[in-house]
Amino acid sequence: MRTPGSLELDVLVAVAQHDGSAYGLLVRRAVSTARGSELSVGAAYTTLSRLEAKGLLSSRSTEPLPVRGGRSRREYRLTAAGREVLAAERERAGRRWGGSPQWGQA
Repeated sequence: MRTPGSLELDVLVAVAQHDGSAYGLLVRRAVSTARGSELSVGAAYTTLSRLEAKGLLSSRSTEPLPVRGGRSRREYRLTAAGREVLAAERERAGRRWGGSPQWGQA
């Protein structure tokens, strides 16, 4: 599998942080906060769908929310393949930064 892009990685991390209870708008908020800029609703749901198609996420529909007119949510969780991708990316980032000098220090 090829390396996921930065948005896909940010979405995977957001799902991992809320594994089992991650739903689209929660993921969108988490990614927007992490990136410091607003992620569009369409980009969030398109990325979630793409990651599910790649086998990195799985999803299920919840029972309707207990409010008048409540709708169900689609909750996402990492698959084993998704956890492997995140672990590999963490290791790759560690190797990338491991031998680098401390930035900003003389």
